[in-house]
Amino acid sequence: MAHLENDIFLRALLRQPVERTPVWVMRQAGRYLPEYRASREHAGSFMDLCRNADLACEVTLQPLARFDLDAAILFSDILTIPDAMGLGLYFETGEGPKFKHTVRSKADVDALPVVSSGDLDYVMNAVRTIRGALAGRVPLIGFSGSPWTLATYMVEGGSSKDFGTIRRMMFSQPEILHALLGKLADSVISYLNGQIEAGAQAVQIFDTWGGILSPTDYAAFSLQYMSRIVAGLKREHDGRTVPVILFTKNAQFNLSKMADSGADALGVDWTVDLSKARELVEDKVALQGNLDPAILLGSKDTIRSRVAAVLDSYGQGPGHIFNLGHGITPAVDPDHLKVMVDAVHEISPAYHK
Repeated sequence: MAHLENDIFLRALLRQPVERTPVWVMRQAGRYLPEYRASREHAGSFMDLCRNADLACEVTLQPLARFDLDAAILFSDILTIPDAMGLGLYFETGEGPKFKHTVRSKADVDALPVVSSGDLDYVMNAVRTIRGALAGRVPLIGFSGSPWTLATYMVEGGSSKDFGTIRRMMFSQPEILHALLGKLADSVISYLNGQIEAGAQAVQIFDTWGGILSPTDYAAFSLQYMSRIVAGLKREHDGRTVPVILFTKNAQFNLSKMADSGADALGVDWTVDLSKARELVEDKVALQGNLDPAILLGSKDTIRSRVAAVLDSYGQGPGHIFNLGHGITPAVDPDHLKVMVDAVHEISPAYHK
């Protein structure tokens, strides 16, 4: 078993006793950090940054140099799998990710390969490089987009406001969408297992757009495929359990179903109190979250009081990982994130006595 100086994050994911609440932040290596912006400029483009193992390692470690965080998360993008399928991922300033080719028909789906971890060697190289650089300081989180979320980008051709094209496919040609989601699920299984083999000590599935679905459609088109992924993952590696986190934004109506997915933890956004979320999942899984990212734009006193409120909402006992309810935004002052992290360290031990 590889030595790990700080395993509080992994213990909390497994609902084991901890001395305080662990904390990390979604998108913690990002544009709010001036050092990240310098690294990205040096790389030339976002994807060049992702594809360079040394630079991906550099930006992954940047927030750990500033803040007392309990985990690092691989620097990459959720759309690496569709890109490896040949759809031609590119980014336009101010418009987000786009694809040169879309998936709209049975023939389009049939033409897609199932991606293996070997098709994304640059990600595996980044994982190995980061694990080496961390030297057991904190665990490394690997991740992927969920099949549903990946499919929204592939069918729409990029970001969307109303998801009209994929909704039309879902209700008029569901068999085509299910075939696409099945290929994506198999690809995510291989991709995440590759990350685990390369050194990721926990993995998170980001289902950013699952919350746009009704509970019935969420179960059919999102959750069943994430459950399939969880069942296909290597849950033991290097002498340790590899915990799995599911995060669906706006999932408050689906949390009880998610708790039966086989995952160890669920990410929770800020639209539901953790006390209610804990009631819904019946302590079957750990909960991660759920400070509104916009709170970090407020005063330092406000940040501290809201951190205290989140901790109080979860209450006593193990199974809570402090995080934002979604990714940190570019306008946040890094000093404000430090206030949040320090407040978690200061306030949370009282909930673990």
